[in-house]
Amino acid sequence: MEKETKKIPVHENLEKNVAYMRERLGVDKSFDVIHMDLEYAGKKMALFMVDGFVKDDILHLLMKLLSRLEPSQLEPDPLEKLLKTHLPYIELDKSDDLNETVDTVLAGPTALLVEGIRYAIIIDARTYPVRSPEEPDLERVVRGSRDGYVETIVFNTALTRRRIRDRSLRMEYLSIGRRSKTDVCLCYLEDVADKSRVETLKKHLKKIDTDGLPMAEKTIEEYLCGRHWNPYPTIRYTERPDTAAAHIYEGHILIIIDGSPSVMITPATFWHHLQHAEEYRQKPLVGAYLRMVRFIAVIASIFILPLYYLLSTIPELLPNALAFIGPNEDGSIPILIQFLIAEAGIDMLRMAAIHTPTALATALGLVAAILIGQVAVEVGLFSYEVVLYLSVAAIGTFATPSYELSLANRIFRIVLLVVTALFGVKGYVVGITIWIFYLVRMDSFRIGYLWPFFPFSARPLRDIVLRSPIPLKNRRPTFLNPQDPDR
Repeated sequence: MEKETKKIPVHENLEKNVAYMRERLGVDKSFDVIHMDLEYAGKKMALFMVDGFVKDDILHLLMKLLSRLEPSQLEPDPLEKLLKTHLPYIELDKSDDLNETVDTVLAGPTALLVEGIRYAIIIDARTYPVRSPEEPDLERVVRGSRDGYVETIVFNTALTRRRIRDRSLRMEYLSIGRRSKTDVCLCYLEDVADKSRVETLKKHLKKIDTDGLPMAEKTIEEYLCGRHWNPYPTIRYTERPDTAAAHIYEGHILIIIDGSPSVMITPATFWHHLQHAEEYRQKPLVGAYLRMVRFIAVIASIFILPLYYLLSTIPELLPNALAFIGPNEDGSIPILIQFLIAEAGIDMLRMAAIHTPTALATALGLVAAILIGQVAVEVGLFSYEVVLYLSVAAIGTFATPSYELSLANRIFRIVLLVVTALFGVKGYVVGITIWIFYLVRMDSFRIGYLWPFFPFSARPLRDIVLRSPIPLKNRRPTFLNPQDPDR
């Protein structure tokens, strides 16, 4: 890549510039790369663009205006006359580097080369194929906005600015990937966000050295977070502009990536992954109730299966009032194996649902519920209790707002189930203890993952447990070290 990144100055000789551009862009090998030779006002010119990225009506208008030019109208400085007078368009720029011009053309803008001018004129008259903003499937609300981020970075920055009309809102552009040249935007409030954290994040992004970002935000997350075998997410994702705006106001830093409808929120603790926009779309008491129910569901999804296994295999741990817990009759397969088969089966059904067309999803549900679930119980593969408690755990998993956190909790649930089966009560207690210590030792961009439980902070802890009324939340989170702590 050294040859491609080396600066190649724009030459006064148009033929040399055109020959280099044609070679680097592969004009003769790619049907969608367009090169046009033109002559306006007595000067030879060349246009380079990518078909499908160009707004035809704008280029037609500019070419019509250029065709009316006389040679005298470009004197004494042709470049300045074109940029300031005869190309009446908003997004114009210039570049004195042919390699930079090639990368720019591949990103969508059009390059205009003029004989005798040592600069390429960049006309950003591009348009991307894009779907309309729709409500995200993973973050639906009963009452609230129905727009969501899309795969085009300019649309996403516009959706964010629509909700934050603050003069200190910053959208810093970065390009990541030696070959992909992916557009990345760092979004934050300059007079609120911690400057040192912004600079640190920017430095880490610039250090990313890879060919491209085929998986967009997930590739960047793995470069930023390290701990590649840690299943717990340290970055929160959202596809809702209102959720992103709320975090920006708190002092978080967002990473918006072209090609992805998910915006990355940094830093993010364990509790950020348990919050949902629905809690703030209802009255505070109702929101607090929904949050408590969600916490109970998540806790149940992690601990109920290992606990049931422990109590069913060691019934003397149960008081007489709870003696009904446990299988009424022994099945032909051990309970541990039943749980493991059922866990794998649920993941198979989840993957099948993802790959199943919407029109066939109902049929898949009937197959899963009747042919697999009911028949499996009747033939003795599963017991009714196993189906019941596994259903409770699955409901808690699906009630987790963060899809990444739900998957991490599922992995820990399986590990805790196996450890409990091997070591009994000691395995259950030690497994939970190790899990808690593991989360305590984690951090998200130098912030404790379990903050405000550890390190302890009373007032933020209240806001975590309860959904506090917005008028009472007049302070920004202290762990973000905001420049302006008052809201």
